[in-house]
Amino acid sequence: MQIQPSTLSRRDAVKAAAWALAAAAAAIAPKLAFADEKTVAAEIKKLYGDKPMASGKIKLDVPEIAENGLVVPINVEIESPMTEADYVKAVHVFAEGNPQPGVVSYQFTPACGKASAATRMRLAQTQDIICVAEMSNGALHTAKANIKVTIGGCGG
Repeated sequence: MQIQPSTLSRRDAVKAAAWALAAAAAAIAPKLAFADEKTVAAEIKKLYGDKPMASGKIKLDVPEIAENGLVVPINVEIESPMTEADYVKAVHVFAEGNPQPGVVSYQFTPACGKASAATRMRLAQTQDIICVAEMSNGALHTAKANIKVTIGGCGG
């Protein structure tokens, strides 16, 4: 058995690789679309249906301007006695301009003593952050804040 040398030139190999890369990018691109207000609303509806949401009870502490979109601090505190009869069951944070709308979810029990959490999130651009808190009795509370990501961060 004799092996024949390839007749594929270097130029043809580079073209083929470029076409393969373009095809892969085209397949991935739809998944990289940013979430919007409708996407976040759909995510919240998946979790809670059409249950009414009241404002208040949530203290959402985020910076108005983030100089670096890679590490934006977020602090969430929900007003609750955290007793067996009345406590915060879950908290969900959503971002309207990120590729994935869900940023973080927290689960609480009365043993937590206080319904508060802090983390850092990555924001791709200036956008609204929505926080939804589910109470033990099924009531829902929401808060919203806008964070401007400066050019030094991920977007403008």
